[in-house]
Amino acid sequence: MTQQTILEPDGRAIPYIEEGEGPVSLVLISGRALSGDGLAVVAHYLTEEAGFHVVRVGPRAESAAQDRAETLRERAEDAVAVINHLGLEHTWIGGHAFGGTAARIFAAEHTDRVNGLLLLGVEGDEIPLAPAIPVLIVQATDDETTPSDNAEALQATAPERASIKTVNGADHLFPATHPIETAVIVEEYLDWD
Repeated sequence: MTQQTILEPDGRAIPYIEEGEGPVSLVLISGRALSGDGLAVVAHYLTEEAGFHVVRVGPRAESAAQDRAETLRERAEDAVAVINHLGLEHTWIGGHAFGGTAARIFAAEHTDRVNGLLLLGVEGDEIPLAPAIPVLIVQATDDETTPSDNAEALQATAPERASIKTVNGADHLFPATHPIETAVIVEEYLDWD
């Protein structure tokens, strides 16, 4: 297992894991503790097999957020802190479900630092896509938590730059249950960047 690091800007304890050194950088905002977020195998495949640089940013152990909107904003701010700490000027940003929603906020507020947006399952939040960046939506066919209708509705807002790829026969936990299939989809799309 890759070592988790804690970044402590302004008294916040932000966990993150950094893997690989490749030319394609991807920052994944996790909706859960990094030890159980289901993204570890996807990240490891992308670093070992595709040569990517992948950073997973986890949630703080203690949060001052009072509601979902504050928590999403907090997660986006934590990703900015980690990216700044690592010296990344530009990166792909993404996440699974809640983490992807936080990534949408990050991309909207920091478009100049985003090469593209990766969404693994789309929540129904009405957060518009940031302008002028490519968007890859990976959607499981049997996901009832973040159904394909959400992905299709979001893709319809920017059909010229948003693509949907599917993981057949998978449910909401597809990054954990179908990690290689998920990683290959991401590799094939991001590798052109």
